[in-house]
Amino acid sequence: MAEILPIKGWRYHERFTDRIEELTSPLFDVVSKLQREALYENPYNSIHLSVPLGEEPALHAKEVLLDWKTKGVIVQDQLPGIYVYYQYFRLPGEEKESCRKGFIAQTKACDWEEKIVLRHEDTIPKAVNDRIELLKATQFQASPTHGLYEDPLHQLEPYMDKAIEDPIYDFDDYQGVREVLGVIHDAEIIKEFMQVIGERQIILADGHHRFEGAIAYRKEMASNNPDHSGSEGYNFHMMYLTNAHSKDLRILPTHRIFSQIEMEETEILEKLRPWFIIKKLNDVGEIEELILQKKWAFGLVFSKNAYKIRLIPEKINEMPDRFPSTVRELDLMIIHYFLVDKVLGIPLEEQRYSNQIEYERNLRRCLGKVNSGEASFSVITKEVAMTQVLDVCKSGQTMPQKSTYFYPKSLSGLLFASIEESEFKFPYQVFQNDTID
Repeated sequence: MAEILPIKGWRYHERFTDRIEELTSPLFDVVSKLQREALYENPYNSIHLSVPLGEEPALHAKEVLLDWKTKGVIVQDQLPGIYVYYQYFRLPGEEKESCRKGFIAQTKACDWEEKIVLRHEDTIPKAVNDRIELLKATQFQASPTHGLYEDPLHQLEPYMDKAIEDPIYDFDDYQGVREVLGVIHDAEIIKEFMQVIGERQIILADGHHRFEGAIAYRKEMASNNPDHSGSEGYNFHMMYLTNAHSKDLRILPTHRIFSQIEMEETEILEKLRPWFIIKKLNDVGEIEELILQKKWAFGLVFSKNAYKIRLIPEKINEMPDRFPSTVRELDLMIIHYFLVDKVLGIPLEEQRYSNQIEYERNLRRCLGKVNSGEASFSVITKEVAMTQVLDVCKSGQTMPQKSTYFYPKSLSGLLFASIEESEFKFPYQVFQNDTID
């Protein structure tokens, strides 16, 4: 099953501890244009490693990394550790504070076919290629992907709670989330983490592009290394692991924005009628509430009009037999099959390559792009249930791209991990029974 190791972490030098909020950044796939412009002005912000600038961004990141190491901007911890990572947050309308508990470790980048790390959604090829080039150039990871493990007994939580009492960092981030990082160096406790995870599969929650890039890099390096043992640094990938049985795991919806659609609103509605019940809305602000309690219901927003559309229940039988029930009944599969494929004429297998589809979590930005004429229309969706994510992963199927938005997002720059061999190597056998060279 899954194999993890503690991390010989790289972190900003302690002289930057009081400024850590200024040095961390949103993940590469959620950072907005305005955020990027502001963050690039700080020469030491982690965005220079996660979303580098220039005509050759990967090469630029490599140069920045070398400069930071030389100047002691970032330094490597001498002992490997399990880094405990807690995020405290409130969603709108909630009075009680939630806390997503987890830890960061090196995780073996097992191929999807091995069924050790399970994915739940498709990727967008260009984004994967960008991550591969960056990893090749730097052999460095500026942010962890997010994985889930299933442990109904919560065996690791007491160790994490203890470690977080003496944090390395404790600050509020750009999301308004309180970010707290601690570390465990005790070898016996680390063994416990490795044993618990070693008995389980990992479900990839966030970071499919980065993990797929790590798989590709591992394969390339292994094929070029006649002495490949499986223990080299390039086999591993930094991952933030949280318990799927935690009550504070939250998934938010990701809406769809469509551009350069040649059909007019009336034509789209007419083509929808064979499959959907359509109701015109008086107030676009009601959309999220109106679709919340209804299965296969969505908001459809044009520049002047908004609608609630809901699949006619019997039409589910027109979904192809190749889709198992775990996938065919998902809201997002309904919209990608009946609206995007059948109405707009963009085949399912081509949708993840399409430049006509954009993915946006923020409802206000969806409406703004449509109202300004920047987009043709948008589809407002509901969040995917955690049980659905687990069911899809275990079925071996995948959801449409950008199906889930696990909240809060982890940060870039809080902790770095190197897979360059001289920086990765350590006698890890002290943490486990089976020897790793």
